[in-house]
Amino acid sequence: MVSLASLWLPILLSAVIVFVASSIVHMVLPWHRKDVMKLPHEEEVVAALLKAGVGRGEYSFPCPESMAAMRSPAMIEKFKRGPVGSMILRASGPPALGKSLVQWFLYCVAVGILAAYVGGITLAPGTEYRPVFRVVSTVAFLGYAAALWQGPIWKGSPWGTTLRHTIDGLLYGLLTGGTFGWLWPH
Repeated sequence: MVSLASLWLPILLSAVIVFVASSIVHMVLPWHRKDVMKLPHEEEVVAALLKAGVGRGEYSFPCPESMAAMRSPAMIEKFKRGPVGSMILRASGPPALGKSLVQWFLYCVAVGILAAYVGGITLAPGTEYRPVFRVVSTVAFLGYAAALWQGPIWKGSPWGTTLRHTIDGLLYGLLTGGTFGWLWPH
């Protein structure tokens, strides 16, 4: 068993490496440029949302009041007519990129802590690189990618976008596993 305290360096270093890699993936490579589409007639749609007083939150449309209402002929007709979707509205104002980057880094640290915990309780000090890499990269991959698949299943998120983010999660998991394998205590 390896204590979390003895894994502080690979936890922090893997978070930094994943943070830098994700910055390259999202800002330099064209990999995610088509993940989000521009809304047709954006000005008119935004004006309608403002007029309706729609504020920050997550919305679904059409949105039945209950399971019974979901089966009503009127609701079924709304679903047939469309559009059917969900929408997330953020607080108004310029994007808070700094806040999001801090939260992303803290998430990377959290994934590193989880991976360190599982590695620490399953692997002994002095374990060779490959077993450490295998265990830690698997846990980190799950931390970065497993929950993404709920989006297309339940909310209709595009499968292609989810697949690209899952591949990113695989890269981040491999980088995390490599960092732990390199710095595993002897």
